[in-house]
Amino acid sequence: MKIWKLVSGILCILFSCVIVFQSCAAGIVNTIEANGEVSGTAGVLVAIMILTGGIVSIATRNKKTGGNAACVFIFATGAIIGYALSGNFGDLMVWATWALACCIMALIALIREDKN
Repeated sequence: MKIWKLVSGILCILFSCVIVFQSCAAGIVNTIEANGEVSGTAGVLVAIMILTGGIVSIATRNKKTGGNAACVFIFATGAIIGYALSGNFGDLMVWATWALACCIMALIALIREDKN
């Protein structure tokens, strides 16, 4: 699980940059169309959650403290926000699915940690 936490943490940091760029574009489209959607803002929140989760994942990969529980909470929050507020920003569903996958892997790591 240490390798997964390191790799997913690095990918999360990289993906968060892409998500912020896409979210800004979606926010501009929402503003121009005046459609009342908040998918751009939701994308920025998901990017923050994925970035935070990635940093926590990397920082706690060798420790048996509450890092996995924190990752579960952070990634689950990002996934819920992404699924609930995707609107016309279709790629947000992809990023929410990535956050959900990271949440599930952190949950597996948490369960395996409790067994040991």
